[in-house]
Amino acid sequence: MINEGQIIKVAGPLVVARNIPNARMADVVKVGKLGLIGEIIELKGDSASIQVYEETAGLGVGDPVISTGMPLSVELGPGLLNSIFDGIQRPLPELLKKTGDFIGRGIAVNSLDRNKKWDFVPKAKKGDKVSTGGILGTVAETSLIEQKIMVPPGVSGTIDEIKKGSFTITDTIAKISGKNICMLQLWPVRKPRPFAQKLPVCEPLVTGQRIIDTLFSLAKGGTAAIPGPFGSGKTVVQHQLAKWANADIVIFVGCGERGNEMTDVLIEFPELKDPKSGKPIMERTVLIANTSNMPIAAREASIYTGATIAEYYRDMGYSVSLSADSTSRWAEALREMSGRLEEMPGEEGYPAYLGARLADFYERAGYGICLGTDERRGSFTIVGSVSPPGGDLSEPVVQNTLRIVKVFWALDYSLAYKRHFPAINWLISYSLYLNSLENYFQKEVADDWGQLRGDALRLLSEEAELEEIVRLVGEDALSQREQLVLFVTKSIREDFLYQSAFDPVDQYTSLKKQHLLLKVILTLYGEGLCAIESGVEIEKIKNISAMAKVARARFIPEDQAPKELADLEGLIKGEIESLKGAVK
Repeated sequence: MINEGQIIKVAGPLVVARNIPNARMADVVKVGKLGLIGEIIELKGDSASIQVYEETAGLGVGDPVISTGMPLSVELGPGLLNSIFDGIQRPLPELLKKTGDFIGRGIAVNSLDRNKKWDFVPKAKKGDKVSTGGILGTVAETSLIEQKIMVPPGVSGTIDEIKKGSFTITDTIAKISGKNICMLQLWPVRKPRPFAQKLPVCEPLVTGQRIIDTLFSLAKGGTAAIPGPFGSGKTVVQHQLAKWANADIVIFVGCGERGNEMTDVLIEFPELKDPKSGKPIMERTVLIANTSNMPIAAREASIYTGATIAEYYRDMGYSVSLSADSTSRWAEALREMSGRLEEMPGEEGYPAYLGARLADFYERAGYGICLGTDERRGSFTIVGSVSPPGGDLSEPVVQNTLRIVKVFWALDYSLAYKRHFPAINWLISYSLYLNSLENYFQKEVADDWGQLRGDALRLLSEEAELEEIVRLVGEDALSQREQLVLFVTKSIREDFLYQSAFDPVDQYTSLKKQHLLLKVILTLYGEGLCAIESGVEIEKIKNISAMAKVARARFIPEDQAPKELADLEGLIKGEIESLKGAVK
């Protein structure tokens, strides 16, 4: 064959081949007699280094390598949602049918079903002038999401013909300036899909998790990192985000995680109900599963596969959230391939380009105007978990990630050990989106949102300082005001920041209820401070009857919250006022 080279070296997932005609960086090749899928990652003279996305056992020197002449690409079109893929977009249910419980090697399957017919409803008409990204029509992909069929990249002109009816993804649905158009698109995974115009973020990704939404907000189109040691709840937090965040589409990438964790996801997600519609959450979800025992090179590709699918839906004007669990395992794949390429190692053996690769991935997030003429706006948010060895936040993957992302939710094993979830440490976490989102919160929730958040963080910071003193000399040595700070911050921690993922009411809290709940607790502090200055003893404030209601306030149903929390705030003021009156 004219495009065939020969293997000269096999080192785990790295294969070196010689004399591949017209070899180019990032081209996909088929390796060996089984046609294993690989990608060219280095060229030296007439030799090409290839990372193979399947188990390489049995490959030998002299085996053929055939170039496809195409970069690693994903198939985009109807049928993505409600699907489970591996790291290079092979559908796992189809692989199960072909090879059983264990994935066979060299199995070629289409990512999207070529036989299923979709009802295409045209939104453009003959004679319309269109360009890349323009909407030709729609397909009801699921009962929750309508997929917009867009003009493919590089195509523009006048619509010569557009059809209506049921078609497969490879059938011609339109002709644009003589070119046949179908619903299937291909896009290289390592190339970001462009915006028409990228805009500053202006709206929060509402998760329903109080510590995230109130203290460390994430914007739609933003980036966040969740570092934490084993057992601190990274996967649980990402599951909560996938279930409750106000994103239209959820992409979950299990990148090198343990098989049992990924199994839980694959079993649990299809059973979850979308809280807004009551329909299965899988109808707006794509799962990409690449477990720790799968070939390591495919782990490196999996997050790009997820990002490309996310950008495709973003281009339709949807809000998309991608959870990558975990980027540490992805970085380990980079490290292994770098070592096999005999590159000069950087810190802790990671390649010198670790930071650049992380930046390439996270920079694909964003909010802006999509290509096309209707100025629709879409957003793509990335939340990546990091699993540093022993919870060491100074290790390279965490530090390089922190240079890029704008939200840092630091998980703390000591909080998880105390069964405080989400186990996000409020003293070292931060969000750099607060100023950008301030106008939204003031307009949509309350004018004093920023002030309440600032007061809560200041009190929590003061509590940490006071705890050092308490450990040395005991709480009785503190002033009345300092004891009040400890009392109120205990309520902030236990009655506001702690949230049960298993309680039907407490697992999700709207922004308005979050504001009212925090306002009640900080009213206790403000009124208590005035009472102490009037001579009221702290023990009497601690014993007011309203405190029992404060402890149960997070369980108040959403529709009853405004009235009951306003009544509770009034009760606190009344009881403390009566204590002040008794002193006089």
